[in-house]
Amino acid sequence: MKTAEFDYALPEELIAQRPLPERGASRLLHLDGTTGAIEDLQFKDLSRLITPADLIVLNDTRVVKARLFGRKETGGKIEVFIERIVAECEALALMRSGHPPHPGYRLKLGDGADAEVLAREGDLYRVRFSEPVASLLERCGNVPLPPYIRHAPDAQDAERYQTVFAEKEGAVAAPTAGLHFDSAMLERLEANGARLARVTLHVGSGTFQPVRSESVEDHRMHSEWYEVPQGTANLIRAAKTSGGRVLAVGTTALRALEAWARSGAQSGETDLFVYPGFKFNVVDRLLTNFHLPKSSLLMLVSAFGGTENIRRAYAHAIRERYRFFSYGDAMLIERSA
Repeated sequence: MKTAEFDYALPEELIAQRPLPERGASRLLHLDGTTGAIEDLQFKDLSRLITPADLIVLNDTRVVKARLFGRKETGGKIEVFIERIVAECEALALMRSGHPPHPGYRLKLGDGADAEVLAREGDLYRVRFSEPVASLLERCGNVPLPPYIRHAPDAQDAERYQTVFAEKEGAVAAPTAGLHFDSAMLERLEANGARLARVTLHVGSGTFQPVRSESVEDHRMHSEWYEVPQGTANLIRAAKTSGGRVLAVGTTALRALEAWARSGAQSGETDLFVYPGFKFNVVDRLLTNFHLPKSSLLMLVSAFGGTENIRRAYAHAIRERYRFFSYGDAMLIERSA
């Protein structure tokens, strides 16, 4: 399977640079993966597509202010993007500078905090900080907006690049399908009889990376930590027994659920790569945003809704001027048979 099969041309003006004034004001493209039927809706219409037997699974990860700016000991500017905190004062990070730093390099970050590069680990660097990483990020970090959003993060991003149900800190990118929900929508879904459940998957920066290998099968995902609580596992079994459907809000929720189903482990690391040919064990419906060309997430939705169906749906979304990517519109996909 060639990565080039998952490419498409997107007019730059369709990349949403700002969220809409209200969380629930986005459009919703509904795709039936079995029939291929496409329907143009508003996100508020989601509540009428949910039955009392359905279970809606949300990713409750919370985005940390993962981007730091500073200088190397030579005076050159450097950007440090925290991928994962591995100890109180250590983290794995991506770095952007004129010349790649080497082990032993010393940095000044934020308001003067010291840091030292310990080692290179693949694409990442292990860095030791002079204080707890969490407190440094809270004080000096910046909202880690994705690279296709051109403005510097501001107060609006601090609020809107976070779901209303975010609880557990650890993500460096938002589970963007969840950004459409406000508290009123969640209450309306529960009032209609649907059950809400939580999983956690701490989204890594790899979510923005294109698949660079020529063959899809050669790509390797960065691992991410997930948890499927026992209460959620019980609700999934109850929904399946009663004939209900499991709706994953976002590709991250889907990966957590399918990783659990495959491994049997309710928590741990997953590098699960979902692409066409994947056998789904848990998720029946997927709420998601529109994804970047040649990305692992586009391959995931193609596996879920059918490659040709997704290709047609994306072409339709471009013609109808849907808003794309993190701050863009939503898509509800019924799993392909």
